[in-house]
Amino acid sequence: MTSEDIIAPAASRIIAEARTWIGTPYRHQGSRKGVGCDCLGLVRGVWHGVYGEEPETPGPYAADWAEAGAEDRLLTAARRYCIEKDREDMAAGDLLLFRWRPNVPAKHAGIFVADERFIHAYQGHSVLVSALVPHWRRRIAGVFAFPELPVGR
Repeated sequence: MTSEDIIAPAASRIIAEARTWIGTPYRHQGSRKGVGCDCLGLVRGVWHGVYGEEPETPGPYAADWAEAGAEDRLLTAARRYCIEKDREDMAAGDLLLFRWRPNVPAKHAGIFVADERFIHAYQGHSVLVSALVPHWRRRIAGVFAFPELPVGR
């Protein structure tokens, strides 16, 4: 039995869908598997693949959008649609949000897949699995469980 065999059905589906995005090229504001996505586009695409539709669309945003304003749009949206957790309770299938510096809004997202690894897309790279090394871990701004699957999904 693997660690994924004992996780919630939604989390298992999230991980399985996220893995199908590996290798998708980085494209700012993209959210199309195999064509191009950014970190938010990856999360949006995984959500759509698992739940059938997105809860909302973000509208256009600049590459520096998180530095340009004080509003923490990623954290606010995650709190609307997901279940916030303590970092210590991080589990496979959770949404991770990162901020580059203290006191700035979260600007990066990934999906934790267990064994100290997460799937994400960032500029200059395709969607890939990275180790959650101290460089990434200290930048975690929030940990969220995706909602459970609706009946019949």
